Amino acid sequence: MSNQIDGFSMNIEQTNLDKLRSVFPECVSEGKLDIDKLLSLCGEYIDNDFEKYKFEWKGKADCLRLAQKRSTGTLRSCREESVDWDTTQNLYIEGDNLEVLKLLQTAYYRKVKMIYIDPPYNTGNDFVYSDDFADPMARYKEVTQQTTKSNPETMGRYHTNWLNMMYPRLRLAANLLRDDGVIFISIDDNEVTNLTRLCNEVFGEENHMITLIWHRRQMADSRNQDKASTDHEYVLVYKKADAVLRGREIDKSKYSNPDNDPRGPWFSADLTGLADKEHRPNLHYDVTNPETGTVYPPNPTRGWSCSRDTMQRLISEGRILWPSKPTGRPRQKKFLSDVGQTETSFSSMLDVGFTTEGTRILQELFDGKVFSYPKPVSLIQTLIEQGSSDDDIVLDFFAGSSTTAQAVMQQNIKDGKSRKYILVQLPEQTGLELYPTICEIGKERIRRVGKKILEEHTQVTMEEDKQSLDVGFRVFKLDTSNLETWDATPIENEQLDLLYQRMNTMIHRVKPERTDLDMIYEIMLKLGVPLTYSVTPFSINNKTVYGVGDDCLLLVCLAENVQPEDVERMTEYAPAKIIISRDSFADDTAMANAYYVLRDHGIELKLV
Repeated sequence: MSNQIDGFSMNIEQTNLDKLRSVFPECVSEGKLDIDKLLSLCGEYIDNDFEKYKFEWKGKADCLRLAQKRSTGTLRSCREESVDWDTTQNLYIEGDNLEVLKLLQTAYYRKVKMIYIDPPYNTGNDFVYSDDFADPMARYKEVTQQTTKSNPETMGRYHTNWLNMMYPRLRLAANLLRDDGVIFISIDDNEVTNLTRLCNEVFGEENHMITLIWHRRQMADSRNQDKASTDHEYVLVYKKADAVLRGREIDKSKYSNPDNDPRGPWFSADLTGLADKEHRPNLHYDVTNPETGTVYPPNPTRGWSCSRDTMQRLISEGRILWPSKPTGRPRQKKFLSDVGQTETSFSSMLDVGFTTEGTRILQELFDGKVFSYPKPVSLIQTLIEQGSSDDDIVLDFFAGSSTTAQAVMQQNIKDGKSRKYILVQLPEQTGLELYPTICEIGKERIRRVGKKILEEHTQVTMEEDKQSLDVGFRVFKLDTSNLETWDATPIENEQLDLLYQRMNTMIHRVKPERTDLDMIYEIMLKLGVPLTYSVTPFSINNKTVYGVGDDCLLLVCLAENVQPEDVERMTEYAPAKIIISRDSFADDTAMANAYYVLRDHGIELKLV
């Protein structure tokens, strides 16, 4: 009669198979993919050559299955920990990022413009991301009660454990990126090689844009016994398909016009070349000042930077600066008007912010140390400037102390954009009484930064301008589904009481301890509606219903004793879908009639 919403996240495997079937229908038979036929259609014929280049490690296949295993979790709203709930477009999600990324698949599939992550660096410590292939949600419940665990090299699976943690998360993250999306990943020497190989596989080697080298330390570390100080880290940059970086604006400060040249501002550029006479004889010639007759020989080891003909043209156009001293050398006038574009390429040498800056900013916000080695805001802000614009979504699923949230807010103020962020963080234990988990640190940081931003912009008087400063965020927390799911654990014949208990729990599908809003946000996730959409309660025939979205995209009813006349009234709001709990209908006849009423109005009925 209608599609029923279950307690699972998006079926990624079926979605991928449906995509392949739509393009290559001949490769799917009885619901199974004929991989040999698919390869042959793409020009890849089976040749039994097992010595091809592969990037393999123990557990890789299990990781892929884990990434595509449907989640039984949901995200429950936490309004009391949020800021500006009704107006903000930002999200802070507390939970295991693997499960959260699965839950975001339907609502945010190919909607994220930029991802930045700063994952664990595999230094042997703080390796809490140990996944359970059988029951990820059970593992999450266990982890939230524990402190972090180490991943020492003596385990024998040092790199393997790290790769098993990263692989499924990157696979899921890639699904969320737009076709013009870009991902930035911070990493150090321990895993930069493996991460590059991993990203080549997930995003495609051809989509590796650049590997940035970030100068993270202002002064070399003198404590190292071998006297070799590692003062850098890396930021790997991969695109989805069509992404480009914004580049850097040309530094106009070096341009001036001291002689009032009508061609505008210019700067003095060196005319020395780069090659000796043996390799570039055409760059070795004498240059003569036509006004004084002074002759300037070429640099004996480098020559000039242009040919004789080009030099004569520059002289005739008045683009050569002749020296006033006998020992001087001719130089060239480089005009700003000759620069064809206002931006240059983004350099792979990233010399912005230091680790000490990140520590100092956080300590000033909290009046003390609460988090180790946070990234500097200026670093993340630079990446946000390069990888996003306008009202783009920026995702960080290793949020840590929420540096990314601060960077998004500050960059929005700088360039007048309205980017939104989604932060995901596992509630790891900190041992701090005031902030027992990293999530508490991250949320409090956003609150304090937001308050500071509003205080610094008190000159804004127009209400619409105040609203444009989005310093709020909605908090959601990972939990098991609001819907009861059948427990298929085998039982013995004599355990009939347990069987009856399981059957009784399935009579009412919605768990009794869950609220209407809990259920509504799960419905939004499963039907692909962003979690920032408004949810408005109102009454129809004395029954509470909820409109999702400003234009009532969805209409949800979880009330009791729903009759066909109630459903008829719901159609007046013209939603795309009406979602009603099976338990809500007065009887089976009322449910059947509701289907026909909505069919006549062209509205889809979904049941929970």
